[in-house]
Amino acid sequence: MSTSKRLYFYAAKFKKPIIIGLFLLTLAVLTDIAGPFIAKYIIDHYMEPGKLAAKPIAWLLALFFLLAVLTAVFRYFMFLSLQQGANRIVQQMRKDVFGHIQKLPIHYFDNLPAGKVVARVTNDTEAVRNLYVTVLAQFATSIISIAGVYVALFILNWKMASFTLILIPIVYIWMILYRKYASAYNHVIRTKIADINAMINESINGMTIIQAFRRENQMKKEFAEMNEEHYEYNRKLLVLDSATAHNLVNVMRLIMFAVFIFYFGTQSMTLPEAVSAGTLYAFVDYITRLFNPIVNIVNQFSQLERSLVAGSRVFELLEQSGEEVSKKRVPRYAGNVVFENVSFAYKGDDYVLKNLNFEAKKGETVALVGHTGSGKSSIMNLLFRFYDPQKGRILIDGTDLTHLSRQAVRDHMGIVLQDPYLFTGTIATNVSLNDERISRETVERALAAVGGERVLKNLEKGLEEPVIEKGSTLSSGQRQLISFARALAFDPAILILDEATSNIDSETEEIIQHAMDVLKEGRTTFIIAHRLSTIKNADKILVLDRGEIVEHGTHDELIALGGRYETMYRLQAKSLHA
Repeated sequence: MSTSKRLYFYAAKFKKPIIIGLFLLTLAVLTDIAGPFIAKYIIDHYMEPGKLAAKPIAWLLALFFLLAVLTAVFRYFMFLSLQQGANRIVQQMRKDVFGHIQKLPIHYFDNLPAGKVVARVTNDTEAVRNLYVTVLAQFATSIISIAGVYVALFILNWKMASFTLILIPIVYIWMILYRKYASAYNHVIRTKIADINAMINESINGMTIIQAFRRENQMKKEFAEMNEEHYEYNRKLLVLDSATAHNLVNVMRLIMFAVFIFYFGTQSMTLPEAVSAGTLYAFVDYITRLFNPIVNIVNQFSQLERSLVAGSRVFELLEQSGEEVSKKRVPRYAGNVVFENVSFAYKGDDYVLKNLNFEAKKGETVALVGHTGSGKSSIMNLLFRFYDPQKGRILIDGTDLTHLSRQAVRDHMGIVLQDPYLFTGTIATNVSLNDERISRETVERALAAVGGERVLKNLEKGLEEPVIEKGSTLSSGQRQLISFARALAFDPAILILDEATSNIDSETEEIIQHAMDVLKEGRTTFIIAHRLSTIKNADKILVLDRGEIVEHGTHDELIALGGRYETMYRLQAKSLHA
């Protein structure tokens, strides 16, 4: 479906205020166009010597003034109505876009920087809003005004009015040619805006690294280059706008007035009776009124094209395949996990997991170890159904994960990441994530279980302490404890700890380790760890290398085996005592 049709369907959802606005606009045009006819009548009947009559002129002038007031009133309420409709349309569009983002698979965001997604939700939808608020209003006003003026012109003089019809194909051809060139420029401009947003977002998030490695000037240079390209295409669009806006309209206006003067001058010399002064006044007034809406239409070509390009980018996002967010819940599962001949690749045939087979029984703790790129995190991505395997299957309590919705699979899972993410809010809301199932008491118990006093003891407002984006005002240990409490508050059947103790000090690690020993009871726990000392008590350790399980067993068994795990453990122990 074309962008124009999709924009029309959005408008149809909120057609009532738009129809009301267009109706009021029509009334405004009618009252506005009636003015020159009254002026013509006054000039022809009361402005000649011997025809002066104060009372009729006063009534006609009062009517003229009343029509002007009504025009202003109709236009005011027309503007409000169209604004209301436009704002509702864009509100719905942003709601749809943000809701669709929640349905998109994780791999979509792997290939698109966050700043570019933000640009589509904010900048592009705002450009679409201008389409309904400004462009629609101007086009509708201009088209209805032009139609009304043509009716008046044909009433005054059908021959001259017929000649002015040539303006319509000229403006249409003009618009087609303009869009041909402007579309390409606007696509580049919108893309560059998204690139700039992405770079700003990345720079802010990575400011510590930028400053630590003294890359400020390099970032400024890269940004300047991107900004310069954006400026250059804006300049090209400005040149196009300047060349095709007022200049061409003024030329058309002058030609039309020249023809008008020639026609009426010739008619006055050839016909027995000269054209009345009132007719001349009305015709000049209507010709002027004819070109004003043409100027408005031409001036909106640029905004129209920007809005259509922005709309195409928004709809491109909405067309990305996603899955409906399921509200269906499943009973809490026991937590028996089985990987059967699982192979997985992020791209094509480049498999990062190869023919994996292992089992984690209810209540067991399974540790995954291996060098970077060995496939540890990919196993967790499959278990959470962020991705699905190309080969084999994953079972929980004997049920294939692909037979359940992604939300149902995750309903009884908890995760603590190496770099925990905290949302803007409070400590309490970051633990409960505003889930109505998580009570205040549950939040307090979860924090207490992980040693939450370390988080709260120095905070003035306790659980209601404000947390800004990413929890940057808290220490890494505090953020990790909050993240850990969040996972526990949801009472998961399967608990995943992804390098959960790598960013905290030894004292905090001891607190978490103690809490883990209590909380792992009845839960299947997966631990990804580089610190091999933290997984000595795991029921099963899987040693991964290039997506394959090369060793498995308990800590003591693997040490006795004297293989890869024993070498890794010995090297870590040596570095700690060095």
